[in-house]
Amino acid sequence: MTDPTSTEELATRAWVVHPELTSDAHRRTAVSALAEGVALADALPGLEVVGHEVVRLKKPHPGHLFGTGKIEEIRQRLKAAEVDLVLIDGPVSPVQQRNLEKDWGVKILDRTGLILEIFSDRARTREGVLQVEMAALSYQRTRLVRAWTHLERQRGGLGFVGGPGETQIEADRRAIDDQLVRIRRQLEKVVKTRELHRAARAKVPFPIVALVGYTNAGKSTLFNRVTGAKVMAKDMLFATLDPTMRSIELPNPSGGAGRKVILSDTVGFISDLPTQLVAAFRATLEEVLAADLILHVRDISHDETDEQARDVETILSDLGVNEDTPRLEVWNKLDLLDEGDHDARVTEAGRTDDIIAISALTGEGLDDLFDAVEQKLGQPRTTEVLHLGFADGRQRAWLFQEGIVDDEAQGEEGWDLTVTWTARQAAEYAAL
Repeated sequence: MTDPTSTEELATRAWVVHPELTSDAHRRTAVSALAEGVALADALPGLEVVGHEVVRLKKPHPGHLFGTGKIEEIRQRLKAAEVDLVLIDGPVSPVQQRNLEKDWGVKILDRTGLILEIFSDRARTREGVLQVEMAALSYQRTRLVRAWTHLERQRGGLGFVGGPGETQIEADRRAIDDQLVRIRRQLEKVVKTRELHRAARAKVPFPIVALVGYTNAGKSTLFNRVTGAKVMAKDMLFATLDPTMRSIELPNPSGGAGRKVILSDTVGFISDLPTQLVAAFRATLEEVLAADLILHVRDISHDETDEQARDVETILSDLGVNEDTPRLEVWNKLDLLDEGDHDARVTEAGRTDDIIAISALTGEGLDDLFDAVEQKLGQPRTTEVLHLGFADGRQRAWLFQEGIVDDEAQGEEGWDLTVTWTARQAAEYAAL
């Protein structure tokens, strides 16, 4: 007997539109950008992408985004395909959204709204849920929001797409501000707990190695292979949202115990990441800010791997990651290249100590990666006692900010602080 409420029948029929400005020398091709927009849509459960297209514009129409003729042309396609939701892979103003919804008779979701939906569906930790809610409220504050289903939690996601029990409650700015205040208070408690955990980790002389990279670059596959963990790893954008950490022991070529490090897997980055999310997830990405070594994992088989790498570097800069923090580029997915490209990439990577070519899936190149990590980390953390006078408040504050103070005793002439730090942190302290 056929189930009348099958997932296929309940799926929201979606159409993806990528607006391409012909006047903009955009570094990504329209085909690649559209493919990423479709991948974003596929990453959200409950959506069935029934069509997609690129619409080229000289400049966006301030009230409708597209011209009258193009709007009517798309409307007919949407009607024929019985579309419920149009995902516009780019920014859409509140006025444009309202007008397009009226013109087409469907819901409209822009790139920011879609990414927020995906993040909401992926968030598992308390902090992750709060971060997404705060980012969503900041986004909603700029527009007249009619649905607040994300507060009722009757479905995964934030209520932009719709779902069972959806209500149409007009949310004024005061209500949103009240919610933001509540969430910020809850986040402060969660962040304090994370700071305590971070301080506890700092007392263990293990360096932190953080995996970063464009979404779907293979970070979680690498993390799982190295640590033996079972972090969700699949061919889907934003498969990992909440950071995961594991202690691992690097191989020792001479035998015996190897150096222990803490490996951190983080959320994947993406081009045009909503500013609300960059700000909201800064605390979640604090392991990257505190890392002793950053491994920038790249999908070297992707046609636009160089553009993706630039996007990642831009976001790292926006997050405030110290440029002096040691980094390695990890060229992943060698297994997807043909023999000629494979050998060329391996040869190219071999010309520098800062690039390692691997396949996290097959394990190729992992020994070289371990060796490079060992060399980059240099000397392990050491414990020292520092004597600071009462006038050295700036230095003392910096030490606590880094989370490297194990113990402190106050005397008549100042403080005696026991710290456990890396050579890099010792050098930064000396520069103060």
